[in-house]
Amino acid sequence: MTNLSYGVVSADVLTSYDGLSFLQALIDGTLPQPPIGETMGFHLIEVAHGRAVFTGTPGMQHYNPIGTVHAGFAATLLDSCVACAVNSTLLKGETYTTLELKLNLVRALTKDVGPVRAEGRIIHRGRTVATSEGDLKDASGKLYAHATTTCMIFPAKL
Repeated sequence: MTNLSYGVVSADVLTSYDGLSFLQALIDGTLPQPPIGETMGFHLIEVAHGRAVFTGTPGMQHYNPIGTVHAGFAATLLDSCVACAVNSTLLKGETYTTLELKLNLVRALTKDVGPVRAEGRIIHRGRTVATSEGDLKDASGKLYAHATTTCMIFPAKL
């Protein structure tokens, strides 16, 4: 993932795509990656209907005062993958927002863990509410955290 561009698209551009096509455009570079990815050092790498995968590598820049990676790193990757799993189901013109995020940390992340993978999967997609789940694992499949989310879906404006 070299030569990435970062930025935010306008609402008109966002709503001109269905959710899956929008996310794919982020991956293939048609649209810029969101700035949070540059700040935190993670990226969307895979997307399918009802599924989204991000990768990142925890480092010293993510450490908290007690000598481990701040929980916000895991929370940000998991929030991204579970929300994008919902986003991947949106029809052209629909938008969404997160209503609730529930996170469980099961072991500490450190700079020595290496790359981690956050995978989100849709649980339920209704007309106005969607839920999804996700997990954060290292390269060997060891679980570090898991999360669920509830998102509100807004219909396309006619």
